Amino acid sequence: MPSTPPPPLTAFDRLWLTETVRLREEHAGPLEDQEANRQARSQGGALPALIETRALWLARRDGLDAALQHWRQGARLAGYALALLAILTGAGLGYSALGDGSRPVNVFWALASLLGLNLLTLLGWALGFLFAGDSSGALGRLWLWLGQKLARDARALQLAPALLTVLDSRRLGRWLLGSAANGLWLLAMASALVTLLALLATRRYAFVWETTILGPDAFVALTQALGVLPALLGFPVPDVAQIGASGVSLQAAEPARQAWAGWLVGVTLVYGLLPRLLLFLLCYARWRRGRGALRLDLELPAYRLLRDRLQPPSERLGVNDAAPAELPVPSAGAAHLGGEGAVLVGIELDDDLPWPPKLPAGVALGGLLDDREQRRRLLEQLTQYPPQRLAIACDPRRSPDRGTLALIGELARCAGSTRVWLLQPPPGEPLDSARLADWHGALDALGLAHACAAPLGWLETGHD
Repeated sequence: MPSTPPPPLTAFDRLWLTETVRLREEHAGPLEDQEANRQARSQGGALPALIETRALWLARRDGLDAALQHWRQGARLAGYALALLAILTGAGLGYSALGDGSRPVNVFWALASLLGLNLLTLLGWALGFLFAGDSSGALGRLWLWLGQKLARDARALQLAPALLTVLDSRRLGRWLLGSAANGLWLLAMASALVTLLALLATRRYAFVWETTILGPDAFVALTQALGVLPALLGFPVPDVAQIGASGVSLQAAEPARQAWAGWLVGVTLVYGLLPRLLLFLLCYARWRRGRGALRLDLELPAYRLLRDRLQPPSERLGVNDAAPAELPVPSAGAAHLGGEGAVLVGIELDDDLPWPPKLPAGVALGGLLDDREQRRRLLEQLTQYPPQRLAIACDPRRSPDRGTLALIGELARCAGSTRVWLLQPPPGEPLDSARLADWHGALDALGLAHACAAPLGWLETGHD
């Protein structure tokens, strides 16, 4: 079956990959980016668009876009795993609060079991938000760490730090990770509440409170104070007589049982589930609103260094001289190439080889490339005016070194279709069959058609 194409990158994904490339260059040094810079300049636009185009080209070349999809899959799996853990944790809290019904339930111990851990983590979240400027929480950090592990892609190691760097530019990290942490606790409290309702609906519980040093008035005041907000939502609150009876008798009347059960459910909903729901909605809304306002920080040193490479001074100053009617063609330069034309170019050919050949009509001579400057000029022109067909003449007596193969690959990416012409040596000079086999293997690895016969007919008509 054909593979499913990856989903298109969103504006946030593009910014994320751009920042990933920046961090990668900061840690590992500048990347080979000549072709990426040419592609960016050919696309045009403001400096942020040029930087983004360059970074996305490098990300596609080095597989970072695929690593991003793997990271997303890992983050999604980590979210599912943590959600399942939260549901099971909530169910365990609900069951431990009530037990199996064989013994009376101490209402305040049950309440501490249901809300204690949740309120402690909520307090830590709030203190981090107010004083440390970090409200991501341990669950949010755990989600990022687990997502990176489940991605199982070494290239994804740079994505999580880049994500945090992007988010920290507008302090959005705490909103994203805060929504994850509060969302997980919301699931846990919802699971605890559902478990609580299921147990109360299927078992008969007796509710008591016990004390040695406190008086009954303290429990009456605490019970009624906690029941104020749930009562506004219609939940029952035990009256003074029912509270007092639960402190001296293990067999309370049925109305008292129902009042305590309703009070326990209401307090869990109001003080456990609703705060997490409100915080989740707040964090998620702030994250969505702030995400659309994210922009590249052009004051970063790495982006300032790219300015001169992506926007030459003449372009930034707005110098747009009219082009002459006819451009001179240097001996090793490139002719003016049209997007529908055909081009022949030679790479490091010795003087004993016949060059240039007589070209058919409509085929342009791209010149003979012997140095870096000639290569740069031709690649820039091919990027701006990509030909339909490109033939690259090479001397098979030379070894197919990595630099030559990289240049062939760059040239091939600038044309609709490319063939490599392996020139025959002068008469009487043998050709090393092992070296020729190296050329064939290297060009096959690049996926380029090649032959020793001159591809002039193909250049002219597009057919052999």
